[in-house]
Amino acid sequence: MISHLRFFWLWVLLAAVGAGCGDTSEVELVSVQRIWDQAPHSAFTDLIRFKDVWYCTFREGESHVSAAGSIRVIRSADGKSWESAAHLPPKAGRDLRDPKLVVTPEGRIMLLGFAVERLEGDQREVVSFVSFSSDGSNWSELQPVADPDFLLWRVAWHKGMAYGVAYTDQRVHSRRPDQDEFARLYRSEDGVQFDSYVNYLFERGAPTEASIIFLEDETALCLLRRDGKDDSAQIGISSPPYSLWEWKDLGLYIGGPNLISLPDGRLLVSGRLKLPDDQRRTVLWWLDPEAGKVTEILRLPSAGDTSYPGLVLHEGLLWISYYSTHEEKTSIYLAKVRLPS
Repeated sequence: MISHLRFFWLWVLLAAVGAGCGDTSEVELVSVQRIWDQAPHSAFTDLIRFKDVWYCTFREGESHVSAAGSIRVIRSADGKSWESAAHLPPKAGRDLRDPKLVVTPEGRIMLLGFAVERLEGDQREVVSFVSFSSDGSNWSELQPVADPDFLLWRVAWHKGMAYGVAYTDQRVHSRRPDQDEFARLYRSEDGVQFDSYVNYLFERGAPTEASIIFLEDETALCLLRRDGKDDSAQIGISSPPYSLWEWKDLGLYIGGPNLISLPDGRLLVSGRLKLPDDQRRTVLWWLDPEAGKVTEILRLPSAGDTSYPGLVLHEGLLWISYYSTHEEKTSIYLAKVRLPS
């Protein structure tokens, strides 16, 4: 579905860096810095650059899953010194999770996440929400979006519309144990009223977190995590109006998936890789969507509970926020990577 001309130049660029992008000799990890570790457990990051300032968001809690979790937004003018810009605390018994940041067409920061609220016994209710800010410090009240019990994980704006994939998961929705697990595509004109656009986007193998990007030729790509018995990630390809999707199996598990398109058309994927010895690493791959293939190029300093990268290309470097437990405490890191030209 990607235009033949675009695919030709993509192939040329991939070949130029050697063996289908398998040559990592020109990939340079310029720096890695731990930028936040004030909570017992800090995780699930995202990163944007807004009005020449860096903003990173993540969840703070007692552990990976805990009764209460809050959202922290930090900022930096130079990417080295960071300060807290905002803290969104939870109500009693509510866990705020997986915050994502995106700049809206009218020039505000949109924060997307979901709240897990404990009910009676082991039952829980999940509500996705959004909040908006013009300065990164003052945020609007959390507004529920999409359908209850659907986790709207990340959105991308394209031609004035916000698109995002939400999923339903039996491990979360104990109130409805017979509910099937599937992913649904939502879209919104204002970032608040999200309507189901493709009710059953993907249904095989317990689909969960997904990231969407739009290419210059208007092709949409969706990187989708799966947590079922068949847990290999999927790449979806679609053309306007994005109601029909073609899916390819990438052949490996990718947790906390994110992807980015470079100005020259090359595509990068990042997320959590599971190794045979049950170890975890946050990894960077080249992506060939037509072949349904990823090629590993870099493993970031990481281990244990890790992943959920935010990706921003700035002044020739790829900036990557992520979290990791390789230095004992689960903390927030920022890496800068120089890619082959």
